[in-house]
Amino acid sequence: MKLKNKNVMVTGGAGFIGSHLVDRIARENPANLIVVDSFFLGNEENLIEARKTFPGLKLYRMDASNLAAMLQLVISEKIEVVFDLAVIPLPTSLDFPTWTIETNIGIASTFCELARRGHIQTLVHCSSSEAYGSAVHVPMNEDHPLVPCTPYAASKAACDHIVLSYRETYNIDAVVVRPFNNFGPRQNPGSYAGIIPIVVRRVLNKTPIEIFDDGEQTRDFIFVRDTVEAMVRIYEEEKTRGQVINISSGVETSMNTLVSQLTAVMHTPDHPVFHSAPRPGDVRRHCGDVTRLKELTGFEPRTISVETLIETAEWYRSVMQP
Repeated sequence: MKLKNKNVMVTGGAGFIGSHLVDRIARENPANLIVVDSFFLGNEENLIEARKTFPGLKLYRMDASNLAAMLQLVISEKIEVVFDLAVIPLPTSLDFPTWTIETNIGIASTFCELARRGHIQTLVHCSSSEAYGSAVHVPMNEDHPLVPCTPYAASKAACDHIVLSYRETYNIDAVVVRPFNNFGPRQNPGSYAGIIPIVVRRVLNKTPIEIFDDGEQTRDFIFVRDTVEAMVRIYEEEKTRGQVINISSGVETSMNTLVSQLTAVMHTPDHPVFHSAPRPGDVRRHCGDVTRLKELTGFEPRTISVETLIETAEWYRSVMQP
């Protein structure tokens, strides 16, 4: 299965991972490429490169959880494939838990319903490693228990169950991809920013870097372009349907190590660091098992590297005001 000549929609397509996925899909020469984004965190500038590759790209500022609006859009644009990346992120759920839960579940159920009604052919639903909670065993395979630690994580676990239930009950053509911790250019540097943009900003501003708890909590970092490559390959392989598939590097990195690596590539290895109280809902260990991804697609994501960290830090340097 190829995306060439397909009518493709990416929800959350002006966001961090979504815009890189749009870049990747544009190279496949689809018949139609549609981006839906509420611009809660998305940015139209993230689509500049995709528009160069695919000038006919269409952007709709819409709420992907609105079933009536999405029904009208997929019919009018003759959408065949949906990559569903629209989401209210984890930090927002700590301040607005009910809204996060209702919106995220609404997005997933909307596209499951459109698939059930036959309005779209294939749904690639983007989950999150946060659905697992803290690692019970490492590496964490797709059968790892789901013990979410935040309202966001609980919403993503619920979404996965909804997609899989529609697959089981109605035989929709769907797959759940579960990315671990993405990094790279375009990751939101403002409100609700992740650890890497926060560290870069503090280095540029010459302010101490805050590390929650003892800093030995780990994450499995994967470069964003590897994630979207995996997503496209998962779509292309029909044997993935009805499955949950981790997208990760298979290597865990502690917060202390990550900060050291970042300050090293920014040539500030002695930048001051301080530790603060643990963050609510923070998982202790994350490391994904990528056996299923490799067996089904043959794709092997890279581990975090000096080159990818340099590219990421330089992008932030170009967009941040010190």
